[in-house]
Amino acid sequence: MKTSRRSVLQTAALAGVSVLTASKVRAAEGGDFYVARNGRINQSFVTWNFRPLTIPELAKLAVKFGVKSIELVGPEHWPMLKELGLKCALAGSHGFAKGFAQPDQHAECLKVLEQRIEQCAAQGVPSVITFSGFRKGLTVDDATKNTIAGLKKIAPIAEKHKVTVALEMLNSKVNVEMKGHPDYFCDDMDLSIRILQAVGSPYVKVLFDIYHVQIMHGDVITRLRQYKDFIAHYHTAGNPGRNEIDATQEINYPPILEAILETGYTGYVAQEFIPTWDDPVLALRQAAQLCDI
Repeated sequence: MKTSRRSVLQTAALAGVSVLTASKVRAAEGGDFYVARNGRINQSFVTWNFRPLTIPELAKLAVKFGVKSIELVGPEHWPMLKELGLKCALAGSHGFAKGFAQPDQHAECLKVLEQRIEQCAAQGVPSVITFSGFRKGLTVDDATKNTIAGLKKIAPIAEKHKVTVALEMLNSKVNVEMKGHPDYFCDDMDLSIRILQAVGSPYVKVLFDIYHVQIMHGDVITRLRQYKDFIAHYHTAGNPGRNEIDATQEINYPPILEAILETGYTGYVAQEFIPTWDDPVLALRQAAQLCDI
């Protein structure tokens, strides 16, 4: 009997759905409880995307799943994390709405970053996030010069305290709240790296968000290998949708994680997807297991 290409694809698709469904059922029944044990990837949980889970709730889940860090939380939460044996891999700062592309925002961003860097140094937090902010009609050349100038001001403070400032690249294509940021200036990894090269500090690097890079460029593995010396931190999420990093989306995370390890990276990879499963705890557990390569 002849088998059509369509029937083969339909059968494969149904099989894939069955596997996903069975996996969710086993997880819901507690049959697939998993604690990350390989230790090759240092995992972290971002917090904003897992609401209504509170930061203390998320921290306890991190311990339960063998995840080492909770990040983008304020210093008021760091003692609680320490008590649980967790790190804060990446501190929050001034938020993405403002940044170094706009000269009139430099003073505010620098003030927040300087304070946070000092707090990080005192509490053993290795890095703090920063942003370019939005273009707002500026030319690429002007926004680039402004961003370089602003980062050069914070670089000596970061170097003094040995705390890395991580400039995040965000996608500007997706016009959905917290899934994309139209008009964001550093929406290009190549441009972001050129800015870092001009700043010239080992303590000013890039936050490589795999979801955002996939949307703007693709070629994730090529770029992370090319720019390995400039990468301070990684974030995950599935595309399209910024949802679970499971088999329903297009990014193949296991080989990406292997490529990250091959570069010699020893920092953190943080889960920043927005759950769609009825129980976000199950989604967290699935992600922790997938990244425990």
